[in-house]
Amino acid sequence: MRYIYFFTLALFVFSCTPYDTIITNGKVYDGTGGGMQTVDIGIKNDRIKTVGVIEKKKAENIIDAEGKVVSPGFINNLSWAAYPLELDGRSMSDIKQGVTLEIFGEGSSPGPYNSEKVKHTRFSLGQNMDYLVEKGISTNIASFIGATTLRLHQIGSDDRPPTPEELKKMQELVKEGMEEGALGIGSSLIYPPAFFASTEELIALSKIAGEYNGTYISHMRSEGDKLKEAVEELITIAKEANIDAEIYHLKAAGERNWDKLDEVLELIEKAQESGLNITANMYNYTGASTGLDACLPPWTQDGGKEKWLARLNDPETKKEIIAEMQQSENEWENFLQLAGDPKNILLLGFDKDSLSYLNGKNLGEVAKARGISPAETVIDLIVANNGDISTAYFLMSEENVKKQLKLPYITFCSDARSIASEGDNLKYMTHPRTYGNFARLLGKYVREEKVLRMEEAIYKLSGLSAEKLKIVERGKLLEGYFADVVIFDPEKIIDTATFTEPHQYAEGVEYVFVNGTLVLENGKHTGATPGKFVKGPGFKK
Repeated sequence: MRYIYFFTLALFVFSCTPYDTIITNGKVYDGTGGGMQTVDIGIKNDRIKTVGVIEKKKAENIIDAEGKVVSPGFINNLSWAAYPLELDGRSMSDIKQGVTLEIFGEGSSPGPYNSEKVKHTRFSLGQNMDYLVEKGISTNIASFIGATTLRLHQIGSDDRPPTPEELKKMQELVKEGMEEGALGIGSSLIYPPAFFASTEELIALSKIAGEYNGTYISHMRSEGDKLKEAVEELITIAKEANIDAEIYHLKAAGERNWDKLDEVLELIEKAQESGLNITANMYNYTGASTGLDACLPPWTQDGGKEKWLARLNDPETKKEIIAEMQQSENEWENFLQLAGDPKNILLLGFDKDSLSYLNGKNLGEVAKARGISPAETVIDLIVANNGDISTAYFLMSEENVKKQLKLPYITFCSDARSIASEGDNLKYMTHPRTYGNFARLLGKYVREEKVLRMEEAIYKLSGLSAEKLKIVERGKLLEGYFADVVIFDPEKIIDTATFTEPHQYAEGVEYVFVNGTLVLENGKHTGATPGKFVKGPGFKK
């Protein structure tokens, strides 16, 4: 009995320990945009209990962060990690950069799904987000409702407007998603079937999200030749729907469009001055990445994949498609023309093993080897692969990247999956932003080139992101906030992934806490999966 008493007493005393973890001696940037502080951080359960001087440092875990930066966890404003997390919840490429929150929903989101059109057992956005959490994920997750997903739910892949009944159902799904915790509406308007949506359709959906204080966020209809017009459409949607709006991965794509950035920034600033809340995010590279189908007219995909491939296989239709691809100007976003030269189009990933020898080759050299035009090569490769091909396009200028980094309303995204540098992932190449986007900001643009100060970069990576997304109690190292914390070496943090050797982890991040649980320790994943579904402003319990 005596042993049981002392054992029970010990457990009681241990449970009364004021902190689970104390982080001391670090250079603390709290995510508010203020300068560095020398304070202790005390964590209890999933929250930050103390930010200040902790006299009696008693905790299960005490981390001496001398010489290191302590900051809030980073927020990835555009992540494609939903499906990879279902396969591998560790979120390796992002957690090793300090990302603690992945945001989904660029056009496509993890629901709502229509059982008549999609073979899926979980139908709503909330159900699918909860499923990921229950399965076990290392990072937190949140999502916009994909406008493309809504279209597929009611209309499918057809090029037509919704009927009044279909639009009403889409609006009902927006209401459901917002009450489940979505952040707003996300669109991706260069890709079919999203390309088929009118401005009026997007306004109708955004009005419902706006009623819940949500945000409209968009990969706009153009980032190149029609960039100005695309920004004007986004501003119109924001105004007519009475909703805040954000531009996904702001850029001026194609050398012939680089000088348009200043004009676009003036448009945004004038809209802000008029009372609209227009913001943007970006990734930190001059190369973009999407499918090879971005070189093809959107009408070719009317009706879905089967009809698309049939058109590409039809000799007469193929000639018509090639002629349109080779036009210098189009009403659609023609990446073949924006790239300027086919050597600026890098092939990254094929589904067919028989085509894997082309990974890492540019379109120009493949076309030359085949003795046909780049346009015809694009079509032939898609047909041979029986579908789209992951591709990088070198479209932006470094000068514009640096100009955007300094904008007060800019935050950051990878526009990529979060994966491990192992197994089947190594069969495919990927854009280096998958492994390096956030570390690149802090290593290249803060330490090496001094484009931003450390406190500015961390604010954009954390506090500002949370503010724009209307996420509460995250993004800052404040008492009572969730304990999403990163400790990194400011002298070592850097991206190592390249376009030729992309599967390389970033360096310099030593510790990552998610909801108070240690997920990365001395640069090694602990196996912990404490990630939660982070709810948006319209969530109803």
